[in-house]
Amino acid sequence: MKSNFIIIIPARAGSVRLPNKPLTMIHGKSLISRVFELAKKSNASAIYIATDSEHINDHAKSFGADVVMTSSNHKSGMDRIAEAAKILNLEPETLIINLQGDEPFMPLEVINTLSTFVNSDNQIATACIPLKDKKILNNLNEVKVVRSLSKRAMYFSRSVIPYEFINNFDGYFKHLGIYAYSFKTLQELTQLEQSDNEIIEKLEQLRFLDNGFNILVQDYDYDYDLVIGIDTLEDLKLANKLIKP
Repeated sequence: MKSNFIIIIPARAGSVRLPNKPLTMIHGKSLISRVFELAKKSNASAIYIATDSEHINDHAKSFGADVVMTSSNHKSGMDRIAEAAKILNLEPETLIINLQGDEPFMPLEVINTLSTFVNSDNQIATACIPLKDKKILNNLNEVKVVRSLSKRAMYFSRSVIPYEFINNFDGYFKHLGIYAYSFKTLQELTQLEQSDNEIIEKLEQLRFLDNGFNILVQDYDYDYDLVIGIDTLEDLKLANKLIKP
């Protein structure tokens, strides 16, 4: 069953922590091809890969993906998706899932349901899962989120939030790197200047909060070990263990 959302996967070769990351191999298949295969299992009505790399373009076309070539000057994956969406000439109300090119373990439930939380009150929707392991909690590569009672994001950080000042706390959430928004909202977001919080934390979602956009953060019940993004060599080693040859 196809739905009313499309998926755009941003992919760039210039990752600092894991160079040429999209083409990194996991048991004979590239990372970007595994993310594309995941997207194909979803209910999306269309799937595109947005990149500035001819190597990624050629590789993606080799496994049948539709590719949109974009500028190499973008500061974030969201900006790359916004350009791709313009090139595709999407309608203002088209719902877009930003599925990052390093998320081969994103649950299909998240991909298929996230756009249903986008409405006039919550222009952006994203996801989180419980985070209980204290070692992981202190990992700066793991982004944490604090929500209001209505599940709206209050802040995202690489630091531990909220801080255990008085009592022990076990309600931490890991933010998953996926977003849903309309084409119209996406274009509005990319017109905003980077905020100080975004630059300091290197988290583009803080630009949204700093400019008054509401972000609905839906929680999903998945174990941390099964939902990892590939940001570092350690993540890549873990992915090779999780994915069977």
